[in-house]
Amino acid sequence: MVSLRVRFCCILLVALVVGANGQDMEAEAEALFGTVDYVLIAAIGAAGVWWFFLRGGEEETIPEYQIKPMAISKQMSVVGGTGFLAKMGSSKRRLVVFYGSQTGTAEEFAGRLAKEGAKYGLKGLVADPEEEDMEELQRIGEVEETLDGDCLAVFMMATYGEGDPTDNAQDFYNALKDDSIDVKGMKYAVFGLGNKTYEHFNAMGIFLDNKLEELGGKRVHVLGCGDDDANLEDDFITWKEAFWASVCEEFNIEASNEEFNTRHYEQKILLEGDYKPEKVYSGEPARLRSFITQRTPFDVKNPYMAPVSVNRNIHNEGSGRHCMHIEVSIEGSRIRYDSGDHVAVYPTNNTDLVDRLGELLGVDLDTVFTMINLDEDATKKHPFPCPTTYRTALTYYVEITALPRTHILKELAKYASDEGEKAQLELMTGTTPEGKALYQDWIVKDVRHITHVLEDLPSCKPAIDHVVELLPRLQPRFYSIASSSKIHPDSIHICGVVVEYDTPTGRTNHGVATTWLRTKLPVEDQLPKIPIYVRRSQFRLPNRPHTPVIMIGPGTGLAPFRGFIQERAWQKEQGKPVGPTVLYFGCRNRDQDFIYREELEQWEKEELLTLHTSFSRDQAAKEYVQHKIRETGAALWGLLNDGGHLYVCGDAKMMAKDVRNAITDVCKEHGGLGDTEAEAFVAKLETQKRYSSDVWS
Repeated sequence: MVSLRVRFCCILLVALVVGANGQDMEAEAEALFGTVDYVLIAAIGAAGVWWFFLRGGEEETIPEYQIKPMAISKQMSVVGGTGFLAKMGSSKRRLVVFYGSQTGTAEEFAGRLAKEGAKYGLKGLVADPEEEDMEELQRIGEVEETLDGDCLAVFMMATYGEGDPTDNAQDFYNALKDDSIDVKGMKYAVFGLGNKTYEHFNAMGIFLDNKLEELGGKRVHVLGCGDDDANLEDDFITWKEAFWASVCEEFNIEASNEEFNTRHYEQKILLEGDYKPEKVYSGEPARLRSFITQRTPFDVKNPYMAPVSVNRNIHNEGSGRHCMHIEVSIEGSRIRYDSGDHVAVYPTNNTDLVDRLGELLGVDLDTVFTMINLDEDATKKHPFPCPTTYRTALTYYVEITALPRTHILKELAKYASDEGEKAQLELMTGTTPEGKALYQDWIVKDVRHITHVLEDLPSCKPAIDHVVELLPRLQPRFYSIASSSKIHPDSIHICGVVVEYDTPTGRTNHGVATTWLRTKLPVEDQLPKIPIYVRRSQFRLPNRPHTPVIMIGPGTGLAPFRGFIQERAWQKEQGKPVGPTVLYFGCRNRDQDFIYREELEQWEKEELLTLHTSFSRDQAAKEYVQHKIRETGAALWGLLNDGGHLYVCGDAKMMAKDVRNAITDVCKEHGGLGDTEAEAFVAKLETQKRYSSDVWS
């Protein structure tokens, strides 16, 4: 192979020869080279001579390069980054608590547990899996070497939907499924948050606990399974007490008798001149002024302000309830949705209730303030967007109608000047049978939220900054979309009943979102706007239109199926062969709350839909959708046996279980299956994604 040096010399020689020949050309011909050209050639030649002959210490051949990963010292990797591993190393923390949270409860539990670690000499760090590189778990041993002590990873994991991970834990879940994280030797514990009314109770907690052990982790304490249908707070406290006992034994430590600060944030009141009014948050979930200056894409941190074009009651007179059919425009937003998706709506708390709470707390609600995390290494610097006003915080950012958990009552007890009221609050925060019973009766059964507690215990005067820190974040409410984008590409339809009920204390409680949505009435060209975004769902029609579809949706559980049927009608109009489309719908009275009746009966008339209805109060004996399922069992079994897909939407606590039992009975009676075989058949339908549920409790 000719060397680069030889090639260069040859090129230089050719250039000089050409230049010499140029001098002999005829005078009338244009010269190939001018004076400047000869100067440049001479410079290049001189540079070449220097590069190849005068420059010392260089090898003749071109070196070969190999790409290799940069070696990072353990000390650098632990303290030089920005992830949880670096923070643990730099701040000398041996406890990290991750959370998978959809509504904020798991995040709250994680914060409480991490804070409590200081009592045991294990300063804790809270981390969001979505914001971290979870592969760093396999390097946690580096922190242990740096800190000269074992570390502990704890996971607060909620289960969402049909045994799915929460949105912020999805990537972590995928990595674990792929066995791409090696946690050999890592000490861990898991507390799951679930609801027994759902089929896949605590599926994520169970999966994670088993998977971490399978990947080499060492379980420090048994899996905790919290049940939100019973008393999630009690489940957490009971597990937490036993957890710390196991940790003390494993790490050979004990609890300190010293009182430790349970506060996470400190307040700073801002006076006029301390802030710019345009920099004060007014309800935006993340980006300042995002409700005014709209930018795509729209998501959980950046909702779209959707105009409400339709808002009407679709219950008839005599129902005694108000069922809203709402249409919001998404024209020009670039928002896309499919039938079965959910629309999230950001509500606001009732203004009268906010004013009453401000009155009880004795504060000027228009005071501007900020709250700063006491932990400088915490990822979350504020409990909600700051700076803001007390009014905005109570209206947009915290759940003031949520039932207070026992840790909130424990903090409120510190502010009670009456000894009897203090004792009552303290009793409810304990784990004694008497305390648990009192909490169940006085808080849960009487449905008392923070305003009611302060009204009934007048000596309790907590600081407002402590109250807004303790209360959970106000969460968006999710509704199954009641339309198909094939028919309505520029609008999303919502169907929901306004929640309103009387409590044993003589008070009337109102649903946060539905009460607020009821007021969003369009008046001529004045269309009120509401913050929304679309969340994707696995609740999907079959890919092939000719596949039979069986839908079971009483009440507002009909919502996603309205979208399904609209789409099947559109497919039929496109000339596609559409298979049997069967709907089981139920409500109280045919003439009062049979929602979308005209549409359903028209589809039935067009032979697109087979409709089975049940009306629980139109006759002496109550009749529900599960009764109709059994009555039509032969036809239903035929559809299932022909590859049909079955969908259930509505109440998880009773209806979903009753429907599942009815389906199992149909398999036994009309499919000739035994008890075990029928259960296995239904389970197989679920595994094959042919039995899907979109339920709530």
